Amino acid sequence: MQVPLPPVRFVPPNWVRTTTGSGAFSAMDHSTPSPHHSAGPEPNDQPGTFSQPVPPPQPPAPPVQFATLRSEDSRVALTNEGLELNGEIFGWRELEGVDVRPVRWLLGVLLGAFILCAFLLGFLQYWLRSVPAALGMGLGVALLAWGARGTNRWRLHRPGQETRHFALAGPARSWQQLAQEANHRIRQRHDEAAATAAYWLALADWRSQQAAPAAGLAP
Repeated sequence: MQVPLPPVRFVPPNWVRTTTGSGAFSAMDHSTPSPHHSAGPEPNDQPGTFSQPVPPPQPPAPPVQFATLRSEDSRVALTNEGLELNGEIFGWRELEGVDVRPVRWLLGVLLGAFILCAFLLGFLQYWLRSVPAALGMGLGVALLAWGARGTNRWRLHRPGQETRHFALAGPARSWQQLAQEANHRIRQRHDEAAATAAYWLALADWRSQQAAPAAGLAP
């Protein structure tokens, strides 16, 4: 009867390639590396750098100066401070926008067309003589022209307030040009106000940042 052998634990060796060109292998060194020869990069002991002082914010550009523009009948004036319309003054910052729309008087158009057609029909049917028919047709044409000409409705939009309406007669092209210039000045004044507000906010923030280190260094 054979005596059983004790169990044997086999530990496989670890092999690494050597730097020689023969292709031989050598056992890996499991020794603990020296703390003086760490694999990581050595820390670069440089002196601490101080942050450069932040310059204060630059103030905004001065407001643009606008020339005064007036309409032909002097009922509308665009000044540097605001809009003058029929004797009322509206500041540029209190307006959101201005628009002009040509409006036809529908009642005048319908009444003139009806009178013209009625007198023309009466003249063709020999119900009226030439003179009354001519007078009636002339009146109808005048009412039709007056209603077709209409007026120009100015609308002033104000934030948080009701829209103001003004009726001005005359060619619509000239009024529309004035309205475009008014809208340009309104946007310019609002942009300048926004730039000024942003400057003061940035200045207050900059002052608080400058006061914080001084308070920390105080005894």
